[in-house]
Amino acid sequence: MTSLLPFFMEGEVVKGFGRGSKELGCPTANYSLEVVKSIPKDMAPGVYYGWAQVDSQMVHKMVANIGWCPFYENKEMSVETHVMYKFDNDFYGSNLKICVIGYLRPEKKFDSLNDLIEAIQQDIKNADAKLDEDEAKVFKEHKYFNNTNNITV
Repeated sequence: MTSLLPFFMEGEVVKGFGRGSKELGCPTANYSLEVVKSIPKDMAPGVYYGWAQVDSQMVHKMVANIGWCPFYENKEMSVETHVMYKFDNDFYGSNLKICVIGYLRPEKKFDSLNDLIEAIQQDIKNADAKLDEDEAKVFKEHKYFNNTNNITV
C-alpha cells in the first residue's frame, strides 16, 4: 500500500453526492469515475493525506477518502478530497491536482452519522499534524504542482 505512495491524480472537479458540506460539514471535491478508475487496483481503500492544488492556485493540505464510503454504501469507488482551506466559492469544473503521501486509516462502516463526523474531524486533525512534518512539506513544493502538463503515474 505505502509502496504506491506518493501517488498523483489530476482531473476536473465534478459534482458528487452533495453530502460533504450538507451532512458532514466537510466540503469535498470529487473526481469523475474515469479519473477514479486510474487508481492502482492494489491501493487499499481508506483515508489518505497529502497536498492539493485547484487550477494554478496555491498548494494546500488535503485529506481524502479513497474507496466506497461504507456508511453510504456507494456502488462505485470514489475519491472525495477535502482541501484544508476555506474557499469563497465552489470550484466545480476546475482542475484538481492531488499528491497523496500518507495513509491514515482503513474505511469503516460507522454506526451513526455523528460517529462518521467525529472520525472525519479527527482525520483532518491527524492529516494536519502529519503534513506539518518536514518529510511531508517537501511534497508541497513538488514539481508536479508547477507543471501544467498532466502527469500519469
